[in-house]
Amino acid sequence: MTGRPHPELGGTIADGEPITDTQAAWPLASSTVWHETPYAQVRTDTIVDPEGGEHPRLVVRPHGAVGVLALDADDRVLLVQQYRHPVAHRLLELPAGTLDVPGEPTLDAARRELAEEADVWADEWSTLYVSYATPGYSSEHWECFLATGLHPVPLEDRTVREAEEADMVQWWLPFDEALDAVAAGRITDMMTVAGLYALHVRRTR
Repeated sequence: MTGRPHPELGGTIADGEPITDTQAAWPLASSTVWHETPYAQVRTDTIVDPEGGEHPRLVVRPHGAVGVLALDADDRVLLVQQYRHPVAHRLLELPAGTLDVPGEPTLDAARRELAEEADVWADEWSTLYVSYATPGYSSEHWECFLATGLHPVPLEDRTVREAEEADMVQWWLPFDEALDAVAAGRITDMMTVAGLYALHVRRTR
């Protein structure tokens, strides 16, 4: 990556090749696992900085997740509303789920989650964005897909939803109204916010 110094404020002005995230790993002095479930591991890593200083960091390692921004023929986005215990809210979200099937490709997981949570299949799929959810303490990685060409899952193939998903409600919201809902703070789930804005940026460029 190249650039030139900012004339007044410090830092570097990026005016060459595109800047990008880069892979790097500081050495580990130690690692202690505190808790582990089929969903996630919680541990403390002590990392060593380039000057040799040691710093303890809490690390949560889930399996990662996929989301689906599904649009019908009238440009309505599919949202599911479900109870999220950690925040004690029923959140409006894109259909989504964890990568809890060993070896399952992300696209197959996205297809499965859309069918399980909304009884919908899609003919056309593309990656909308990828991101880390909360990289300050978690390794969770998201891939969100755009799905179009929608049609219903046949009744005999539908999933029986359980626990929080049994209480799930599906909503279809015009895309522009969904953007307004984000701006007004009525939709706050981060995967959903990022998905809606990612598609908006793609459309306006």
